[in-house]
Amino acid sequence: MNWFFLLLAFLIGISNAVQSGVNAQLRESLNNPILAAVTSFLVGLAVLLIAFACFNQSPVPGFSQIRQIPWIRFTGGIFGAFYIITVIFIIREIGPANMICLVIAGQMVAAITIDHYGLQGFAVHQITLPRILGVILLVIGVYLILKN
Repeated sequence: MNWFFLLLAFLIGISNAVQSGVNAQLRESLNNPILAAVTSFLVGLAVLLIAFACFNQSPVPGFSQIRQIPWIRFTGGIFGAFYIITVIFIIREIGPANMICLVIAGQMVAAITIDHYGLQGFAVHQITLPRILGVILLVIGVYLILKN
């Protein structure tokens, strides 16, 4: 595996935990969880537009091309919004370590299922005993962390 990509994945985990705390603080500052989520997305949109302007080398699809894309492929933003708003609501109640553990456990259960069935166009990676044991150990770890 490419070590650079592994490092990026690790950094995503760090940024995910930091983002959760920053968004919770934004909620407190704005005294409005939904406005905090909207603000977070607007700042993210600004960064993405700058990155697009600086680095995009592909042609922009026309409206007719975009209309032919199945609607399900546009739901990523819904999942992102669900994540952000939910984190903003729950992180102060359950704490960042508990929240991240539960998020990771959910991600692993979903990911191993997606891998097994090759959903969303991914290559099939069968559920094997080592994978099941890995998920079980992860869930045990989540339980131990949640137990405080």
